[in-house]
Amino acid sequence: MSLATLATALSALGILVTGMLALTFLRDPAKGMAQTTHRLADLPKVMADRYVAFTALAVAATLYRDLKVIAFLFAVFAFMAFADAWIYLQGGHAIVKHLIAGIAAALVCAVALAALFQTGAAS
Repeated sequence: MSLATLATALSALGILVTGMLALTFLRDPAKGMAQTTHRLADLPKVMADRYVAFTALAVAATLYRDLKVIAFLFAVFAFMAFADAWIYLQGGHAIVKHLIAGIAAALVCAVALAALFQTGAAS
């Protein structure tokens, strides 16, 4: 087995583990918190780590200059922002900042996709 194949297999395993955690959080958030040993009191610190990681991903995608990666990454960012807006809307909280973030991320995605189609690199 080549190292490239091993890396891809390990990445697939990471998808499975992360996907299972996502399902756990969707079905039973308290169980998800317990399973991951996250603490509600530390949520602001955890969010800071997440935003640093999101920034690093955006920097890498931008420096790599792959429009497919940029489009996908910012589609994911838009999903997260719109999902957060939906959660806060259901709780009766302000959603404008999350909507703005979602629209901005969706715009980056749309421009990257338009550039891909314009150059014929979308296939």
